[in-house]
This record gives sequence, C-alpha cells and structure tokens, in this order.
Amino acid sequence: MARVLITGSAGGLGLNAAKELIRLGHEVVLHARSESRLDDVSGLRDQARGAVSGDLADPAEAIRVAEEAESFGPFDAVIHNAGVYRGPDIFSVNTVAPYVMTAVMGRPRRIVYLSSGMHRSGSTDLATVDWADATGRPGAYSDSKLYVTALAAAVAVRWPDVASNAVDPGWVPTRMGGPGAPDDLELGHATQVWLGLDADNAAGSGGYWFHQQRRKPHPAVGSGAFRAELLDRLEQYTGIGLPE
Repeated sequence: MARVLITGSAGGLGLNAAKELIRLGHEVVLHARSESRLDDVSGLRDQARGAVSGDLADPAEAIRVAEEAESFGPFDAVIHNAGVYRGPDIFSVNTVAPYVMTAVMGRPRRIVYLSSGMHRSGSTDLATVDWADATGRPGAYSDSKLYVTALAAAVAVRWPDVASNAVDPGWVPTRMGGPGAPDDLELGHATQVWLGLDADNAAGSGGYWFHQQRRKPHPAVGSGAFRAELLDRLEQYTGIGLPE
C-alpha cells in the first residue's frame, strides 16, 4: 500500500487520480486551494487519509500546505498536479509551489510533476521572469511548464535516491482543458498513478512521460546549465534552496 499526496485533487486530473488510488486501496492525502473546495469532495475526503487546504499562489501558503501534509506522511509519492492556465498566478502555482514544496518536505520515494506538451514552446529566458506575476508575459503557461519539467530533471540529478519524473497528461476535457479537448480523459491521470505506484522505481528517474511512454522534452531540460540557473532563480525568489 502506498501513501500519496496529490495537490489540486478536488477536481480534474487530480481528483481522478485520487479516486483511482483510493479505489486500488492506497492512502491518499487530498489538497485543494480552500476548505470550500474540499467540501465539494466531502465523500472522497471521508475515504482519504487526510486533506489540507491552501492557496499555492502564495509561497508562504505552499510552505504551510507542505508542513501540514507532512503530518499525514511520510509519503511514498507526491504528485504535483495543481496548475492554472491563465492569470497572474501561472508561475506561482505551476512552478514556484512545486519547487517550494519539494524543498521543504521530506523526500518521498517518488515525485511526479505535471508538465504539458506546450512546454516545448517555452522560453529559456529566466532573467525576465516575474515569478510573482505572469501578467502580460506571452506564453507564460508554456514557460511555466518548461520550468517545472526542468525542475523534475534537476531533482532527479540532485536526489538520485528519488524517482523524479514529469508527465504530459495530454490535452484532456477537464475544466482547464475545456470540453473540446481531443485527448482521452481516462488516460489523463493514468501515467501519474502508474509512476506514483512504481514501488521499485522501475521506470527510472528524470523522464518526461506521455501515456506511459518516455518522450523527448525541450532540449533545455537536458541542460545542466539551464537547470542550475532555474534552481538559482527560484532560490533567490523564495529564499529557499533545494537541499543537496
């Protein structure tokens, strides 16, 4: 039996992953940005090991969420599922929060970061990123997903005892993806669940996955210099370093 924390698990892919893991008999800790969102999934909450709420757009809240979640740990896996597609909080939620939570939590055996096929059009210009406000930055969502994909690769290198992977769930018809999204909703959470339950870490670490197949990510993901710059920028912004 695995114990798994899933951020953003009151809706969409995170909710589907939580339901599947609980159905399979595993222990899940839910997360939502507010208590009212958790109330929306009260039936699932009753089946979960625990639940925490907090707005990941605020780095201080991300730290608190991580600390409260730890009371239900230790975790076999953490799935950083929470994300936003529009608005000023794109970098805060999609990149900064997974970084902060990874840095302050105890190390699980497996970490899954939610990427997107759109990361391939992300900009490698880290000098101009306003981590607190993505307003007015063209392509901010793609940028954020490039950065979180590179974060997954950086964690894989720094922590060789942890299987750290990024997953493209496809463009699926969730609230974020919209009703016209062409990919299979049922496959959207399958790879996250599969990696989260990979007890022997047989799938390896540092991969970028789509429907349980490794795919080639943006070239910057494989660049040690880019990954180092990303970690430096995130440490400068948050005041929190990723432990060695």
